[in-house]
Amino acid sequence: MSAAAATIGGALLDVRGLAAQYGPTKVLHGIDFTVAENGITAILGANGAGKTTLLRAVCNMIRTSGEVRLAGDRIDGLPTESIVRRGVAHVPDGRGTFMNLSVEENLRLGAHTRKDRGEIGADCERMYAHFPRLKERRRQQAGTLSGGEQQMLAVSRALMLRPRLLLLDEPSFGLAPLIVQQLFEILKTINQGERIGMLLVEQNAAMALALADHAYLLETGRVVMSGPAEAIRSDESIRRSYLGY
Repeated sequence: MSAAAATIGGALLDVRGLAAQYGPTKVLHGIDFTVAENGITAILGANGAGKTTLLRAVCNMIRTSGEVRLAGDRIDGLPTESIVRRGVAHVPDGRGTFMNLSVEENLRLGAHTRKDRGEIGADCERMYAHFPRLKERRRQQAGTLSGGEQQMLAVSRALMLRPRLLLLDEPSFGLAPLIVQQLFEILKTINQGERIGMLLVEQNAAMALALADHAYLLETGRVVMSGPAEAIRSDESIRRSYLGY
């Protein structure tokens, strides 16, 4: 382990002083957060708090400053493609599937940076085991899937990278409550079984806190509260004041 990794307590992702802006407009104002090795960290907050920008900043998709370390190694300043190759997969808001391609073609595109071509077919089958509905629709165009199926495909495609860290942007958005519950249960299984760290941006605070082990609350690009997810979930005053349930 590098000296840097040793200083951050085994964190998979360690972010310090992260600032980001679109043109002259600053969106993030020097925030700090971590994702533990094999952990799930939730980023909560209202619309406009900077949640999506935070994920884009981790991938260096926008103008940023600050320090971002993945398993102790600095990745801030690297091209987005290099960050992906180091094992950071992003499931964007709006899912981002290729609508004209089949389910299986989308999955195989998720593995395009991998060199172990011979194992990609087995990983497709592993995704179908997680999401049997996708197997039923493997030859179907992604654009003909339901919203829930498209979200399952987006998550599966990201997992085809075999990432160390999965970034999830509002995975519950627009989905029926039962589908959300199923999706979050599968994410928990993947986190525990495949030991993939997750950084989850989510407006469904109750679901996010049930899934995560740690949470940060953003307001206008600043962290206003953080702590173990269970502690935040069990604090009625925090729930009422900040999370709306």
